[in-house]
Parts: sequence; structure tokens; C-alpha cells
Amino acid sequence: MLDWLSADGRLLLATRGLRTFAYGFLGVVLALYLEALGVGPVGIGLVITLAIAGSAAMTIVWSLLADRVGRRRTVGVMASLMAAGGLLFAFASDPLWLALGALTGTISATNSEVGAFITVEQAILPQTAPDSRRTFLFALYNAVGNLAGAVGSLAAALVPAFVALGLHGADAYRPLFVVYAAIGLLNLALFSRLSDRVELARVEGVRHLTDVERSGRRIAALSALFGLDAFAGGFVSTSIVSYWFHLRWGLDAEQLGPFFFAANVLSALSLFAASWIARRIGLLNTMVFTHLPSNVLLALVPLMPSATAAVLLYLARISISQMDVPTRQSYTMAVVAPEERTAAAGITNVARSVATAFAPSLAGYALASAAFGIPFFVGGGLKIVYDLAIFTAFRRVRPPEEAPIAR
Repeated sequence: MLDWLSADGRLLLATRGLRTFAYGFLGVVLALYLEALGVGPVGIGLVITLAIAGSAAMTIVWSLLADRVGRRRTVGVMASLMAAGGLLFAFASDPLWLALGALTGTISATNSEVGAFITVEQAILPQTAPDSRRTFLFALYNAVGNLAGAVGSLAAALVPAFVALGLHGADAYRPLFVVYAAIGLLNLALFSRLSDRVELARVEGVRHLTDVERSGRRIAALSALFGLDAFAGGFVSTSIVSYWFHLRWGLDAEQLGPFFFAANVLSALSLFAASWIARRIGLLNTMVFTHLPSNVLLALVPLMPSATAAVLLYLARISISQMDVPTRQSYTMAVVAPEERTAAAGITNVARSVATAFAPSLAGYALASAAFGIPFFVGGGLKIVYDLAIFTAFRRVRPPEEAPIAR
């Protein structure tokens, strides 16, 4: 079935699935766990900010070093840090230790990739399959992540089972962080099996983030726009949305788990539709024309009169909001020079990570002041601005496979 994909590509699909399974339950329970430890809304926002800031820092460091140190070694180090971060959260209660665990750059507060994993894997993936399969491969890569994250979200519903076994308060959440650490170690084992071919794109000397002579302006523009989108997304990260539903409608882990399971399944199914649509109307058009209406729906969520209505509208939004992910990744890799793909992936992911880090703490203040709709209004509004801006700036920039369409 995947005979067109190399063994390295299949390994990366496996590591992606394992990690996002862990991110699935972590995104749901992280804020609830911190609340059980006695952390308030503002503190929760700050911890989430630290987690995303740590991810941004690791992305910067390893984007600089990945081609010099080696891609296998880079993701291996990140997998080890994932295990360390999980153990710190599992056994620590002191805010300083939690802050240190967050700063490992591998604690996901957004139910999506963190750290340098995606930067390295995004650079490797195009060389594991033919160009004609590139967009579908990115769709498959993200669909595997979303489906695994959906199953992981269901694992959050195990918290009541742990309570029945005699664990109470914050202790009922700790086993999930142990599982998170174990998945980090399993990722480490799988990364060790990658072949030497993943290093083929290595360049001579140090590949700096600014070493993008041919595509520099294009990468800078994309990074600025992606940063705006990510900043907006930070206001409605999975942990923030989960905590908002908990505060506004009283939903707990047992109810939030199935809710985010459904959200991730819908998101995963939409990724394959994105690949199909992109072949017909182009990558950029798919990015914008699916993302824009989803952001209108996002801004309407806090206006719903009941929990059921809010859940259904959020699910409607999520069913189309992620179609821009594989198309955005494929578009970025297609419109930059091949030898600059690692740098481009690093720069754009750094921009997204840094921008995202500023939003959760602001969302925490909004939640603390009972301004429950503000994260959704601000996030949705800024995302609409991003959609209009990227379409205006890049509507004439076509990837190679769309050249016949352009002509």
C-alpha cells in the first residue's frame, strides 16, 4: 500500500503517530492537572507559554545544528528530552520543576507537534517519496498525527478510572505523564533505525537559519505570515480550549476526552480532502478558502447558548480548519530552493513557535477575568487577517507542479 514510500518515510509515520498519541491526552489534561495542583488560570497560561517557548528555543537551536550534528542525532536528543519532560511533570509538584519540564521544549500544550521533531521530519519527508506524492505524503503524515491524537484524547478519559483505583487530585493525572515519558523512549528507539539516507541533504559547513540566499525574501514573508497565524492559534490552543470548556460549561476529563477525539478524527479526515482539493484548485487556494470560513466559526463559539451548541460549532470549525496544514507545508517546501528546505522549515517553524508562545499567557488573563470569549474573538479575528494577507501576497507564486495551471 505504501510501496512508493521509503522505509525511512514509514518510520517517520510511526514516530509521528506515537508522539501525537501522547500529545492527544496531554493537550486535554495539562490545564486540568495544573489546576489540581493549585495553579490558577494566569499561572496555567504562563506554564503553557513556557512550554511553547521551550519548544521555540529547541526549534531554533536544532534548526541551526541539525545538518551539522546529524538529523538522526537531533531527533534522538529531542526524544530523550521528551522522556525527561514527561517524568518531571509526572513526579514534580513544585512550580520550578514544572517550569523546567516545560522548558525542555517537548511538552505539548497544543495537541500538535512541538520542538525540532517537525522541522527535521518535514525536511526529510520530501526525499522519501516522488514529487507527485509530496502533498499526499504531508496529508498522510498529518492525518496519522491527528488520528493518533484522537485516540490519545480518549486516553484522557482514563482519569476517572485512576480515581476509582484510589488516586485523587493531581495524582490521578500522573500515570498519563509516565506513559508520555515512555513514548519518548520508544521514539528514541525508532529514530535509531533511520538509514544514512536521511542525512543526504546535509550541506558543507553550518547551515544557519539566515543562510537562504536564493529564497530569503520568500521565506521571510512566509515566516511573518505564519507567525501571525500561529500567534492567533495560541489563543485557542487545545489546552486553552479544554480549560475554557471546563470553566464555562463544567466539562471534565471524562467528557473532554471524547470531545477532542471527535475533533481529531474530523481533522484527520479533512486532511485527505485537502490533498484532493489542492490537486484541483492549487495549494494556496486550498489553504485560504478552507481556513477563512473555519475562523469565522471559531469566533462564534463563545456566543453559543449551551454546551452542546458550542461543542457542535467547534467540531464544525475543526472539520475544515486543518486543511491548510499539509498544503502549507507542501507549499513551503515547493516554493523554496531544494537545498534550503531544512533552513526554510526551521525558520518558518521557529516563527510559528515564537509567535505562539506569547498568546497563552494573554488568554490566561482573559480566562481569569471571566472574559471567556476574548481568546476566541482575538484568535479568530487575527486568523482572518492572516488568510487575507497570505492570499494577497502569494497568489501569483506557484509550486512547480502547478505551473501548467498557471500557464
